[in-house]
Amino acid sequence: MKTHEKYIKRCIQLAKNGLGTTYPNPLVGSVIVYEDQIIGEGWHKKAGEPHAEVNAVNSVKDKSLLKKATIYVSLEPCSHFGKTPPCCDLIIKNKIPNVVIGTVDPNVKVAGNGIKKLIEAGIHVTVGILEAECHELNKRFFTFHEKKRPYIILKWAESQDGFIAPDETLRNPEASGQNDNEKKPFWITNSYSRQLVHKWRTDEQAILVGTQTVIDDNPKLNARDWSGKNPIRLIIDQNNRIPEDSHIFDKQVKTILFSKSKTTIEKENTIFEVIDFEQNIAKQIIKALYQHQIQSVIIEGGRQTVQTFIDANLWDEARIFVGNVQFTAGTKAPILDKKPFEKYSISNDELIISRNHD
Repeated sequence: MKTHEKYIKRCIQLAKNGLGTTYPNPLVGSVIVYEDQIIGEGWHKKAGEPHAEVNAVNSVKDKSLLKKATIYVSLEPCSHFGKTPPCCDLIIKNKIPNVVIGTVDPNVKVAGNGIKKLIEAGIHVTVGILEAECHELNKRFFTFHEKKRPYIILKWAESQDGFIAPDETLRNPEASGQNDNEKKPFWITNSYSRQLVHKWRTDEQAILVGTQTVIDDNPKLNARDWSGKNPIRLIIDQNNRIPEDSHIFDKQVKTILFSKSKTTIEKENTIFEVIDFEQNIAKQIIKALYQHQIQSVIIEGGRQTVQTFIDANLWDEARIFVGNVQFTAGTKAPILDKKPFEKYSISNDELIISRNHD
């Protein structure tokens, strides 16, 4: 492996530590190298806190080496004042002579200006190392700034015979954990797959479901089986049918409801977005999410909600679990041309991941 690629790969590894906590900022890792030895490294941990380059510089014990070192960074250093000062100024101030960058920042506030500023300061700049991998690292950030919408992940679980829920007459109350007093989902997947889903919820900024999913399952839509931040809850509730005592109204997490009209009942931490259900629903929702600065969303159900986004071709990734069960009847799984995909085994479940390159 070439030297530049080796250290940018390390930058990517470091950057991934910030997944789920840096929004609206990108994931960035940085490594400082002197005579082929890493003397400092860091990553951006949270919006408002120091950037990767700052953490890397601060970790260097002998600051005199910076004048002879190379700083590697997975994304172009910022050149503007936000919640923190420009990283370009820090690099220039410390007289670091060489900068190696994975990829250019798509944000119009940066977009090549950081590179220009470094070059004008007499610094040797190399750009485009492991560019595809750096783009993949920040697929959410790039999609948001280039396509003006969040990165959209479809997720559902289906039986081996293609159903996402059994027919009501086939439900076994004991197996599904249901009784007359409490509504719970009917599990298709094993506990390992369910834990993975909760990890995904901490990775992404928001989660979206439809009315019937909330009415049938009364989900909390949080991350109970993984440590991390709970996603913003997004609910499609055209006629405001969801009961007031549902978990989504527990005020614990910011919740946005897409309805034909606002209710007269004010709810803390709850926002109503009025949309026209006679028009393209998916496009209206995505436009609203962009205005709310939401960079990524998992669409978890139900079938009609997921199919709405498939039919509008508004999705980037589909994550489909196939559980070790058969229903013979029930609610059919969404219809998706899975395109190129990868398959993984999670105990007795199968996970299919498909990408939309349209």
